[in-house]
Amino acid sequence: MIRLFVPQPLTHDAAIMPTLDQSRYLSQVMRLKIGDSLLVFNGVDGEWRCVIAEVLKKGVVLRAEDAVRPQATGPDVELLISVVKKSALEFAVEKATELGVRRVRLVITHRTQTQHVRMDRLDAIAIEAAEQTGRLDVPLVDAPVKLGALLDDWPPDRRLMFCDESGGAPVMAALNPPPLGEGDREAVEGGDPSAGAGSVPPPPPFGWSPSPDGGGMSQPWAVLIGPEGGFAPEERERLLGLPFTTAVSLGPRILRADTAAIAALTLWQAAVGDWDR
Repeated sequence: MIRLFVPQPLTHDAAIMPTLDQSRYLSQVMRLKIGDSLLVFNGVDGEWRCVIAEVLKKGVVLRAEDAVRPQATGPDVELLISVVKKSALEFAVEKATELGVRRVRLVITHRTQTQHVRMDRLDAIAIEAAEQTGRLDVPLVDAPVKLGALLDDWPPDRRLMFCDESGGAPVMAALNPPPLGEGDREAVEGGDPSAGAGSVPPPPPFGWSPSPDGGGMSQPWAVLIGPEGGFAPEERERLLGLPFTTAVSLGPRILRADTAAIAALTLWQAAVGDWDR
């Protein structure tokens, strides 16, 4: 069934006005008629079955009928990618959306070749990918920001997986720490009965954080992909010195930025994402 993203609130009997381009797609490309059904989502109210209520010269009017799926979001992971060539960047945004990222942040590094970025085009690509893959939300796509400024304001609770072509631990080893023993888990959660008063529990293993459902992977993450040619030495040195970053290797071959983004996100999802659901 056709899926459409709209920004309007979705409630029973609500009248929904798609954009002119969406209306043309529904009426002229897909040849939908009054009474035909489609699925609609807005990133807040879940997924709804809507019907074509009116077909006007200025566009189509939809009517919300039934809630089909409640709102849900995937794991809190962001993609940080250096601005690259237009086709590669668009491909990376499309595949990152398909792989479940919550946000795409464009980065300017020392070796980034400055070029104009059409943010409206990237937003449209993210929306289309979300429509086609059954997502109930659309990732944000942020305008380019210098890497240094981004790191200056980085929230310390968000882990940063830094894909380093010059070294780093294998991804799966870095993302899969040894399992916690019972005593370690109690200490991490602050409940070690053997610990003396005022003792400080040891830090949790990389990537692990207590979560209400017991899954242990509630910590927010980000994956950083550098430019063609890699990070400058001073950028790499700073990244390696930050407490929230871990350098990982994507294998013995040098990957293009868009390929590296797909590989890194795939491995992240397999290791600590929601692919076990």
